[in-house]
Amino acid sequence: MKCNSKFVLWLKDVDLNDVSLVGGKNASLGEMIKNLAPEGINIPDGFVVTAKAYFEFLEFNNLKDKIKNILTGIDVKNIKELQEEASHIRAFIKQGDFPSQLRAEIVKFYRSLSEKYGMKEVDVAVRSSATAEDLPDASFAGQQETYLNIRGEDALLGAIKNCFASLFTARAISYRESFGFDHFKVGISVGVQKMVRSDMGASGVSFSLDTETGFKNVVVINGIYGLGELIVGGEVVPDEFVVFKPTLKEGFNAIIEKKLGDKDRKLIYTEDGQGTVIVPVDETDKHKFCLSDEEILKLSRWVVRIEEHYSKFHARWCPMDVEWAKDGITGELFIVQARPETVQSQKDYSKLEIYKVNLSEEERKKKILLKGIAVGHKVASGRIKKLSSPQDAVDFKEGEILVAEITDPDWEPVMKKAAAIVTEKGGRTCHAAIVARELGVPAVVGARDAMKILEDNETVTVSCAEGNEGYIYEGEIPFSIETVDISSIPEVDTPVLFNVATPDRAFELSFLPSDGVGLAREEFIINNYIGVHPLALLNFDFIKEKDSEVARVIEEKLYGFNSPEEFYISKLSYGIAKIAAAFYPKPVIVRFSDFKTNEYANLLGGKYFEPAEENPMLGWRGASRYYSERFKEAFGLECLAIKRVREEMGLKNVIVMVPFCRTVEEGRKVLEVMKEYGLERGKDGLQVYVMCEIPSNVILAEQFAEIFDGFSIGSNDLTQLTLGVDRDSELVASVYDERNDAVKYMVAMVIEKAKKMGRKVGICGQAPSDYPEFTQFLIEKGIDTISINPDALLKTKVAIAEIEKKLKN
Repeated sequence: MKCNSKFVLWLKDVDLNDVSLVGGKNASLGEMIKNLAPEGINIPDGFVVTAKAYFEFLEFNNLKDKIKNILTGIDVKNIKELQEEASHIRAFIKQGDFPSQLRAEIVKFYRSLSEKYGMKEVDVAVRSSATAEDLPDASFAGQQETYLNIRGEDALLGAIKNCFASLFTARAISYRESFGFDHFKVGISVGVQKMVRSDMGASGVSFSLDTETGFKNVVVINGIYGLGELIVGGEVVPDEFVVFKPTLKEGFNAIIEKKLGDKDRKLIYTEDGQGTVIVPVDETDKHKFCLSDEEILKLSRWVVRIEEHYSKFHARWCPMDVEWAKDGITGELFIVQARPETVQSQKDYSKLEIYKVNLSEEERKKKILLKGIAVGHKVASGRIKKLSSPQDAVDFKEGEILVAEITDPDWEPVMKKAAAIVTEKGGRTCHAAIVARELGVPAVVGARDAMKILEDNETVTVSCAEGNEGYIYEGEIPFSIETVDISSIPEVDTPVLFNVATPDRAFELSFLPSDGVGLAREEFIINNYIGVHPLALLNFDFIKEKDSEVARVIEEKLYGFNSPEEFYISKLSYGIAKIAAAFYPKPVIVRFSDFKTNEYANLLGGKYFEPAEENPMLGWRGASRYYSERFKEAFGLECLAIKRVREEMGLKNVIVMVPFCRTVEEGRKVLEVMKEYGLERGKDGLQVYVMCEIPSNVILAEQFAEIFDGFSIGSNDLTQLTLGVDRDSELVASVYDERNDAVKYMVAMVIEKAKKMGRKVGICGQAPSDYPEFTQFLIEKGIDTISINPDALLKTKVAIAEIEKKLKN
């Protein structure tokens, strides 16, 4: 459709070619109604008051010159002046009158929309849409207003006038100045849509990429009960769901993570329908996810389809930011808005900045003042400035740390000055998180009691470089920034894989050139994602009788899950799946749990199930647990988690590995137990590797090769057991050295035997990350793969390239 003389148009009659007339938001809605609604994507119908109507309104009321005079020479950094002048402009607009032709057209379209839905006066959502908004290179999201549950002609006309006025809020003026947009080359259009009764259902936002890292193969959904304003406002922490696109398209249940939010309140309409009110969420609902798995998958398929459509339109990958709502009366899902994502999609991924806090674990724990949800990956230090409202920010200085309860768009001029942002409330898609990403500053949201715990003028360090959790540390702590130029990392013939400790960094690590994951340790996932001993979950009635406090803590963890067993299987499968998805379709070797008894005892409830051992390092660990009647059922949960990842989620790139398998007979017993729980070697392509970390694994390598598909050399334990050195003892630490001839002899021997038997053999111990000369030895002996710590990638690949060059010459 081309520009015409009409002031009002049906949404179905506009599309992405009409941004200059109807704004990005309305053009996007029209595009979807025209092209995607026929495919089954639900979008509420409605009409558009065009930007032509807005400019006609200004002309009719002689407002343009008045506004120009106010804006001439305005200092957007002077927050008080900006707010006062913006208020004057809005007052002029709200006092204006509609031209008679414009008023008549709006009323006519509203009556037609009401008739379509069989109502005298239909409830509508009234959303402003700036003509420079929602472009791929400049996000104006949230800069103008939305008015919900509007009923009646007079109320509708008033809401439209308020939308016109919202083009001149302090935040919108400041935003346009920052991006260099002429205030009168940006018009505003207003979309009027049939209301979705999400106040009685649920609502939220979804992105077609990971908002923290830019990882493109996932859909991330945030959701709450009631109207979605509480997500953006940061009033509640939403539920979060992550869905893996490649296997979603293949028809799998591709939900790879679910996190229960703190949905204790919701925003609903008042009984008279004239306003909104925040009410408590029912206790039962609070502890349930706001969407079913079926709804999560349906919504994800819609988001993927929207991304595909917009990418085709823009002739490039165009990740999307999508708002959704669930009608509580009909139970139907709807898409109510979609715009291009404008932060991660604009980043240059040829260079990566890696921030690292340079403290020992002991020092780090001592200095933590507070923690919350990390936004971004950076670290910043500065003095704290606590603010109750943006009006208090008159003396806020560049480089200070902004601490607030929550933020909304009125805070943006202040946020631009901050070195980092901390809020008490909010989740990953709240206003503070969105703006922090755009500004490129670290933010910790959902940091409870930040306003009480943190002191004004206190120097702190805000770190978002340590996974999903963000930390506020006391004082100015040391940190380093490593810039990795991906193009500078040489290509090598020897496959280099990663040792991945935690799922939280997996998406970030996926951008580095690796050949997969050589070691993903289940115990890290169990410790960080679950925190409960599996036998305490399997014997929860016993725990309730024995220790009421431990039972209470465990019960809180179980919210959102049908049973203790389901909690363990689900959380473990999510952790594994996140790593597997990050590197898909490359191989990801997942090692079954290898806790020692003293480590297992530290988990919640663990002390009731773990024996005391003199030397846990050589005791009841690894394979010996899995077939033991005392632990077999717990190991079964691990098998069921792997089965879910491979068969239900479709991540068949997962290879499993058995640690600390002392004898071939033990290996056979473990394989039998795995089969009992539905994991059968060879079935559906399942490979089972064994850790080579005990001298018996080397000596009997041919026999182990008959029952396992490959070996992964654990040089840490192999060194310990070859040299007879306790690697945890500082008294004999000087003897512990993987480069010792005896250790190298063992490594060479297992490589030779594995090759003879036609089995893969790699190494996942620490040695290749630390010693280039050990890497050379491995390559000379014909190692198939080398798995290293990610921070050693550059130096290891440089070393391998030099070694391979020498060997070829």
